[in-house]
Amino acid sequence: MNLTSDRIRSIGWVSALVICGAVTVGLTLRVNAVKSQVHDTEKKIVWVKQDIDFLETEFQTRSNQQALSDLNELEFGYKAPTAAQYIEGERQLAALGVPAGPGAPAPIRYANADAPGSAAGEGSLLAMVSPVAGATAAALAESSKATAASRDDGRDPERAALARDAAALSKRLAHIEVAEAAKQ
Repeated sequence: MNLTSDRIRSIGWVSALVICGAVTVGLTLRVNAVKSQVHDTEKKIVWVKQDIDFLETEFQTRSNQQALSDLNELEFGYKAPTAAQYIEGERQLAALGVPAGPGAPAPIRYANADAPGSAAGEGSLLAMVSPVAGATAAALAESSKATAASRDDGRDPERAALARDAAALSKRLAHIEVAEAAKQ
């Protein structure tokens, strides 16, 4: 086997390229490992910053709670409810009630409308009053009829029909029915 200088150079160049390729692959793997470590370290930094923010918030909350507790003890004197403050049912609640004393105000009473046809009749409900004229709806209907009759001299039958319709409408709107009477 005769090695010539050209052949030795070719083998040298191939071996140099193989060594350079191996070094390049080794360096690439090392760089990727360092990049992975840097990425992990950045994630830990973000986690630690979030943990610091959480702890700062927790510290501020607890210090505010302590300040509120101190203020409560100093100014207001509020205390948390105890088990003895709760009642078991309606009977125990009723037992806590006391009759009204001699100087107590009268209890609040709510209005109750009478049913139609009772002794009070139609006057049991409040009459509808016009905010402009200050008269009841029935009085306004009567006055509108009188005004329509005075205007109606036979020249405009359409106007007379509109006036009659308006009077009928005002009568229907002024009438109030109680729901209980309508059910019967």
